[in-house]
Amino acid sequence: MELHQLRYFCAVAETGSFSRAAEQSHVAQPSLSQQILKLEDELGARLFDRLGRTVRLTDLGATFLPRARAVLRELEAAKGDVSERKVSISGPLSVGVIPTVAPYFLPPHLTFFTRQFPEAQVTVVEEITPVLLERLRASRVDVALLALPIRGHEFEAFPLLTERLFAALPHKHRLANRRSVSLKDLRKEPFLLLRDGHCFRDTAIAACDRARVNPQVIFESGQFSSILSMVGAGMGVSIVPEMAIEKHAHCRYVRVADEEAARTIGVVVLRGRSLTRVHQAFLAHLRAAGGASPG
Repeated sequence: MELHQLRYFCAVAETGSFSRAAEQSHVAQPSLSQQILKLEDELGARLFDRLGRTVRLTDLGATFLPRARAVLRELEAAKGDVSERKVSISGPLSVGVIPTVAPYFLPPHLTFFTRQFPEAQVTVVEEITPVLLERLRASRVDVALLALPIRGHEFEAFPLLTERLFAALPHKHRLANRRSVSLKDLRKEPFLLLRDGHCFRDTAIAACDRARVNPQVIFESGQFSSILSMVGAGMGVSIVPEMAIEKHAHCRYVRVADEEAARTIGVVVLRGRSLTRVHQAFLAHLRAAGGASPG
């Protein structure tokens, strides 16, 4: 059964004439008549009684007519929905974000975006990098905010910003008033770090490796807030990215004296996936906010 057969059938039913239906449908009458016959053959029932120059619906034709009209209305509605979505910034948007970025970078940018595009239906998933990459692969997350670089040729990444790393020290620590500090100066200190699985732990350990420091880790957590509370209580020291600096905490933050002690945050999508206008708008917003030109 073809959609044009349904259109021809409805046209004949409305006009009561094969010729007028053909004219209205911009098709030759023999072609229209042939398509109606094919439709009747497929249904195994006559839809029209041909009475000379007049055409009248059979009982079965009258039963079939509202169904055919409903199918055509649904098709037009679906086409309208697609056309509207092509020009409007609306619809679902699932954003994945790692825990070391979620509470700092995302809230103000997400608030601005949803105010600008109130018809965007945004959901946020906070997870560690491996989980978010799997969700990107499965299209369960549309875009993800991650620390770069990432592994996998199936992903496309756009850098947003690069931030320096800081040593978090107790307020009265002997190095708390310095402008910068080498991690070598902290090699005998107890360290408080994020637990395994968090990509920033790898960043912190890499900074220690460059300084040839083997950190004595006495506390691990999944949240910077817990780590900084412990640092403020004098339990040890930590390494944090610039965006995690909390001015109200009982800590002092001293820049790590290592030019490579930094991390880059980027937005990642699945390469080759078709992105809706709301996806594209969010990517453009993030890239503009991060200092990169969209496109």
